[in-house]
Amino acid sequence: MTDYPQLQTTVLDATDVRELAEFYRELLGLQYRPGDESSADGSADGHDWLVLTDAQGARQLAFQAVPALPRVTWPDASGVAQQLHLDLTVPDREALERQRERALELGAEELLDRTDDPEEPLYVFADPAGHPFCIFVA
Repeated sequence: MTDYPQLQTTVLDATDVRELAEFYRELLGLQYRPGDESSADGSADGHDWLVLTDAQGARQLAFQAVPALPRVTWPDASGVAQQLHLDLTVPDREALERQRERALELGAEELLDRTDDPEEPLYVFADPAGHPFCIFVA
């Protein structure tokens, strides 16, 4: 039997880790790892690494502070490449539209509307830090 490393989590860089963690916490219904919760008074808490988990405590996403982060220019390939993006799925077109509205309300920017694709309708967004992510009907 071959041993393989196990993927623990995906880490996203951010100049404001709390802002980005909050965006994904709200969007995906996740929770902070114990000790990573926001301070009670809402002040800056100085974290440079935050982890979001599912309800069972399994790590889902982590956020790492960086001093600067050039914004991805996708779909313009002449600028900054996306390098990585997240794919999020919903069961039907109604859920797709509902989640589109939620993403925009939470601060996402819509980059591409491909809902006219009968095989795989989708939207591509940029999160508040500029990382692209897709929501599509699976």
